[in-house]
Amino acid sequence: MAAHVQRSFGTISPPQEYQFCFASNSKLFREYIGAESNSMKLSDVPINSKVKFHFILAFAIDYTDDNHPSPTNGKFNVFWETNHLGPGQIGSFKGSNSNVKIAVSLGGDSVGSGKAFFAPKSKTSWVQNAVYSLTYMINKYHIDGIDIDYEHFKASPEMFAECIGQLITILKKSGTISFASIAPYEEINSHYLALWRKYGHVIDYVNFQFYAYDKLSVSHFISNFKKQASNYEGGQLLASFESGGGGGLKPANGFFEACNELKDQGKLGGIFIWCAEESKNKGFQYEKKSQDLLAA
Repeated sequence: MAAHVQRSFGTISPPQEYQFCFASNSKLFREYIGAESNSMKLSDVPINSKVKFHFILAFAIDYTDDNHPSPTNGKFNVFWETNHLGPGQIGSFKGSNSNVKIAVSLGGDSVGSGKAFFAPKSKTSWVQNAVYSLTYMINKYHIDGIDIDYEHFKASPEMFAECIGQLITILKKSGTISFASIAPYEEINSHYLALWRKYGHVIDYVNFQFYAYDKLSVSHFISNFKKQASNYEGGQLLASFESGGGGGLKPANGFFEACNELKDQGKLGGIFIWCAEESKNKGFQYEKKSQDLLAA
C-alpha cells in the first residue's frame, strides 16, 4: 500500500446483486501512519472516544534496513518512521487512550527504490523467522495486532496462504497478538483469497483497498463493496479511501453517502484511511467525519 501507486482495472461492470452473509455494522476506525513523514505523532490525529480506533504502523518488512534492501526470509525490520512512533510514545499514548490499539502492517508496496516482495525460501524457515522477529518487535513497541499488506509476490498463492496463515495462528495462540487483518485489492485477490479460504477463521478484519479502483460512483462503490464481501464472506469488511489522492470514491464525491447507505443496510464493517500524513494538511476533517459517522 503506497500513496503514489495508482492501479487501474479498466472498465467497471454495472452494479450486481450478491447474496451472502454480511458481518454487521461496526464502530471500528483504522488509519495507517508512519510511512511518509518523520514528524507525525499519534496525538496529531483526532480520536473519538466512542469508536474503536486502530493505528496501523506502516511498515515492517522482511528486508535488510540498509542502502540496498534485500529479502531476509521472514526476519522483519522496522521501516516506519520511529521519530515520534517509538516504544515510549506508543506505550504512553495507549495508556491515556483506552479505545486505541496499535497494529503493524507487514510488506507494503515498496522498500527503498524497489518493490517489496513476499519471497520466502521455505515455509518452515520463513514462519520460524517471522514468529521470532515479530514477537520481539510486537512486545517492544506495544503492538496489539498485525496487518498483512504484501502486494508483490515471488511465491504461489498456496505458499503465501500457508506462511501467513501459520504466522497469524502461532502469534494468536501465544497471545502475542489479539487481532489480524489483511489489505488486498482486486489485482492481488488470488493470493489473499487462497489465504482467506484456508485461514479466514483467524483473520479479524479485511482492509480492502477500494481506492485502488479507478474513480467510482456511489452505486459502483457499493456494488464493489458487496462483491468483495461476497469474496471474503463472513469477514468484517471496511470501506476505505486515500486522503491524498488515489482512485475509488473520494469523500467529496459521495464516500460518506455510500457509507451511510451501507450502514443503513447493516453492512458497514468500519472505515479505514490511507494515511495520516496525507490527511494532516486537510486538518483531519475526514477522520473526524468518519468517526462521527461510525459513532452515531
